[in-house]
Amino acid sequence: MIQMVAIKRLIRDRHAKRGNFKRQCLSQKAKLDDVWRRPRGGQSKQRKQKKAKGIIPAPGFAGPVAVRGFHPCGMKEARVHTVATLESLDAETTAIRIGGTVGMKKRMAIQEKALSGGFKVINPKVIAAEEPEVDEDLEDEQVFDEEVADDE
Repeated sequence: MIQMVAIKRLIRDRHAKRGNFKRQCLSQKAKLDDVWRRPRGGQSKQRKQKKAKGIIPAPGFAGPVAVRGFHPCGMKEARVHTVATLESLDAETTAIRIGGTVGMKKRMAIQEKALSGGFKVINPKVIAAEEPEVDEDLEDEQVFDEEVADDE
């Protein structure tokens, strides 16, 4: 329990230490996305690290080594593509993320096995319950009855 509290504190500190990195000329051009791109211009003031031109990523902004690769929930994150991969992981310390290229049938098998094994699934898909089949003849009769009632 004490170790988990220390991990949570380090994760909180990791987030507080992060810089706010803005792309060069972001405020001048509406078409530019708010994603970091390294300034490469020969006369670029941001590349030369002038104070007013915005900070650029550096090793000093990295989080503590003890919590690199951890999910904000405090568990180590692992990507899973097969059901067999789950057997080599520890449910107490690992949260799983099902790979994006995994199809729906295999994803459901992985998700069921993970939840029964006590894993935390970071990107679960909601399994919809199958709707009971409705007789089309019965449905048509109900619509007809409603139309007749409206006419009267």
